[in-house]
Amino acid sequence: MKKLTYTGLCIAGCMILSSGYCKIRPYSHGFNVFSADTSKRIVEMPANPNATPEARELLALIYSISGKYTLTGQHNYPASGSRNSRFAAWYGGQTPVIWSTDMGFAREGDKDSYLSRPQIVKEAIRQHRMGSLVTICWHAVPPTADEPVTFQPAGPHHPDSLASVQGQLTDRQFQDLLTPGTSLYKKWAVQVDTIAFYLKQLQEAHVPVLWRPYHEMNGDWFWWGGRIGEFSTARLYRQLFDRMVHYHKLNNLIWVWNVDRPTTPVRKFSNFYPGNQYLDILSLDVYGSDFRQAYYDSLLALSKGKPVALGEVGNPPSPEVLRNQPRWAYWVIWAGMAQNLSRSQYRKLMAVPEILSREDQTWLEISAPFRKACNLPPLPVEELYRPDFTGHWKLNEEKSSFADAGAANVPYMLFIDHDEEVLRVQKLVLSEFGPHQLISEEYILDGTEQQTVLQNVPRITKAIWNKDSHGPVITSEVTFTMGEKKFISQTIEI
Repeated sequence: MKKLTYTGLCIAGCMILSSGYCKIRPYSHGFNVFSADTSKRIVEMPANPNATPEARELLALIYSISGKYTLTGQHNYPASGSRNSRFAAWYGGQTPVIWSTDMGFAREGDKDSYLSRPQIVKEAIRQHRMGSLVTICWHAVPPTADEPVTFQPAGPHHPDSLASVQGQLTDRQFQDLLTPGTSLYKKWAVQVDTIAFYLKQLQEAHVPVLWRPYHEMNGDWFWWGGRIGEFSTARLYRQLFDRMVHYHKLNNLIWVWNVDRPTTPVRKFSNFYPGNQYLDILSLDVYGSDFRQAYYDSLLALSKGKPVALGEVGNPPSPEVLRNQPRWAYWVIWAGMAQNLSRSQYRKLMAVPEILSREDQTWLEISAPFRKACNLPPLPVEELYRPDFTGHWKLNEEKSSFADAGAANVPYMLFIDHDEEVLRVQKLVLSEFGPHQLISEEYILDGTEQQTVLQNVPRITKAIWNKDSHGPVITSEVTFTMGEKKFISQTIEI
């Protein structure tokens, strides 16, 4: 049996010990000591009366924290999986509770690629099971174009053929969009049906979603926004609600209505309010730390007791802001903006007991009824602070044993992307007579057997998390047949 040991060369966010393992990074305040009383939670009816049990419990959770706690969140570009959240956890010191993404609109290879949707569904399911709440928005494609489109207009274009997320439809086009039977309405319906297809997959997986469509609708920078009167943005929002809820029977959605700051009179929140029966949560987007008390007070007055949240922020609200605005149920930092605060500022922020990350004991208690409704076990306490093995690892021959075969055909270096329960590994195998090989593999750290191939020979591999050594252990078994004899080769990588 071969036993291979690797020593870290360049590891993201961890200190390397002489043994080759990562030292767990200390946190500024450890667990919160506050006990969450979940026995007296207010349970409000969702806007969709047929909401799934999981969606109902998600909304109940948001109600239960309103005015008491604020959940942390991080947005991830459609093509990035959970990379933005992982960076935020490393940089800020704690894991955001909310995993956010967008359904995409751009071409293949772009960070906003619409082709990422199958992977988005897969990642949303994984995040849900690991303990995150899932929120999704949609930079919708205008009904005057087919996917993919650009974010901003790509040069001059005919007014009847907008092909970008930003820009404006003509008044006639917007009226047709809201008139069943027109070509634009039919095109819009097909586009909505495409998104519904993926949301249904999440419903089938029992994943409830904080669904935030047509965001920043009081602004005029997106094609759907800024319209009041008979053919209004609020009417378009209601049209989307009806198609998704009544036509598609999407019952796993908690509807999050979203606006930007009311910087002009026409942008006041009430001009774009679709009605209480069409939403569950009211949310505001804030950039530049513009957390004016008037914005908060206006949203609260409109909410009539419904929860309020920060759908997007560049900088999260400071402890001083939260003292005056305690009803923000959560915030979501936009992708690429985690470093807007320094690490010392994050330490100060996360030391506030009412601000919750996934590592907080209070979150473990609050989330327990929700996870039970989702048929998921309570979040474990003992495994909260797992080290991150992302980085470059070199074979440590002195600490390895190779049986009689020596170090031939074993990986000389490992390039690891560690994402909680998943290890994505590129293995560099040296060759004495030909090109070196770079083998890509992915392991799930739950002991599941996986069929892989090594040099055209089938191999059974499984990976687990070793609680004693606080590191991953990968075991593999290859069976060779020579004539009538079978030979089994086993390898352990630690």
